[in-house]
Amino acid sequence: MTVSLHMKVFLFCFLTLSVVSHAETFDVCASCDYITIKSAIEKAKDGDTITVRKGIYKETEIFVNRSLVIIGKDLPILHGENKQESIFAVEADNFIISGFKFVNVGMSYVKEIAGVFLSHCNNFSVKDNYFEDVFYAFIIHRSSYGIIENNHIQGQARDESSSGNGIHVWKCENIRIERNKIYGMRDGIYLEFVKKSVISDNHSIDNIRYGLHFMFSDHNEYHHNEFRTNGAGVAVMYSKFIDMHHNTFHFNWGMASYGLLLKEINDATIENNYFEQNTTGINIDGCNRIRYRSNHFVRNGWALKFTGGCYANVFEYNNFNFNAFDLAYNGRLNDNRFDGNYWSEYVGYDLDRNGIGDVPYRPVKLFSFIVNRTPETIILMRSLFIDIINFSEKVSPIFTPDALVDNHPIMKPIVW
Repeated sequence: MTVSLHMKVFLFCFLTLSVVSHAETFDVCASCDYITIKSAIEKAKDGDTITVRKGIYKETEIFVNRSLVIIGKDLPILHGENKQESIFAVEADNFIISGFKFVNVGMSYVKEIAGVFLSHCNNFSVKDNYFEDVFYAFIIHRSSYGIIENNHIQGQARDESSSGNGIHVWKCENIRIERNKIYGMRDGIYLEFVKKSVISDNHSIDNIRYGLHFMFSDHNEYHHNEFRTNGAGVAVMYSKFIDMHHNTFHFNWGMASYGLLLKEINDATIENNYFEQNTTGINIDGCNRIRYRSNHFVRNGWALKFTGGCYANVFEYNNFNFNAFDLAYNGRLNDNRFDGNYWSEYVGYDLDRNGIGDVPYRPVKLFSFIVNRTPETIILMRSLFIDIINFSEKVSPIFTPDALVDNHPIMKPIVW
């Protein structure tokens, strides 16, 4: 016997209301019926709420395997005592964890330990928490349709081998990571084999490796994030169909530091980003069919550095302002196109006053070519000799790519 759609909707609503009407709330505190979070969870059923009052709770391996709302009131402290155990270990759907302070979460090189460890979870929210002195704040495995929102994560990372990531996501999809503040970790946010997810409005600062790190993760978007004073701002590797827009990459300095590192990325867009005072604004290696548009490169060492074969990339309407080198390029042009960008070092003219320079601009300097091969020559950067060889190469290109030219350089900076 078949059941009509209206009857199915009615039955679903009836069952949902029945569950909600029978939901209970369990209070946890030193003087409550439940003095530990574990004891309250053991009694709770799907749909129940556990309210944890202010205090210090020295509990680890709090296992959650049902649909619960677990709320901290007045920021109760969950103290990990540096044990080699996660504090929350969750394998459930339709749950919320919010309002806690996690401290002294343990560290291990052979076991995955986090303040919140999620595995095979769906439709969840973990928000408004504080993490201090943690190895990993979040580890999320094989989960989907979740949001990690408005968490504050503070680590004490000193080197890569003895530190973990703020938010570590593996083999997940449809995850939203929003409005988090992450400091002092190895990678602020790490994604591997993650699909259809959005990272937005986060501040990832002072992390020793990357502010954000993608590996083998397709069809993702990150926007309106700040990446500041990290070992390098963002690394996106071996991925395709990534939308990167309205992010700020600044003050990422070091011998091998980048605002954005791209390694074998295909079919992506990079638009409306701000790159300021990085050793290299964007380092590009083996990337194809990427559109770079309306980005701002300001006072970087190198604005763009190509280190491998790249094809069919388009750079248009970008601002290149007062970088030591706007562009470093090795090899052939390979049908990459630069057109309609603003270059602060362009000294051409605009007789017809249409806002476009009448003389094409060649952004690759001979000195940039030399420094790429012999880094020690950077000490000659401000010498008269370098000005002379750059001028001679501009007049008659021999070493720099002859076809690499912006035929329509813009006379005034593009307003963001």
